[in-house]
This record gives sequence, C-alpha cells and structure tokens, in this order.
Amino acid sequence: MDWVSVAGLVAAFCTTVSFVPQALKTIRTKDTSSISLAMYSLFTFGTLTWFLYGVYTKNLPVSLANAVTFLLSATILFYKIKNGSKDKKAMS
Repeated sequence: MDWVSVAGLVAAFCTTVSFVPQALKTIRTKDTSSISLAMYSLFTFGTLTWFLYGVYTKNLPVSLANAVTFLLSATILFYKIKNGSKDKKAMS
C-alpha cells in the first residue's frame, strides 16, 4: 500500500470517527434540538453521494469512510426528523 492510500485511510478514519460522539449522544439522549435539519439533510445526502462515487471509482478510503459516516449521519438525521415537533416545543 502506498503512502497516498495510507493518508487517505487515516483521513477517512479521522473524519468518520469524529461523528461517533454526536451519534452516541443523540441515540442516548434523543435530544436533537440544537442540530440543524438542513445541515444534516445536506450532509447525509453528500456522504451518500461520496460513497457512491467511491464505489464507482473503486476508491476504498472514500467508500469506507463515507459508508460509515452516512450510517452515523443518517442515524442523527432520523432522530432529528422523528423529534422535529418535540424540538419546536422545547424551544417555545
């Protein structure tokens, strides 16, 4: 494996793992009031698109990182959508 692939895997690992604390907190507390629906919708769609790009180009770091990040961000987005009306009431 060349250094570019290693750098890609390290970058993929770091950016993907950065979502774990937020996903765990959201799952544990179910609190999504401070999370932007627009941002997480766009981000989740973006990670899905990057995943598909990585698969199409046979780029392992891009595929792996975005598959995992998509699952984590989709989980957060799921709770945000599920709690949407509760978030609005909490802010009132």
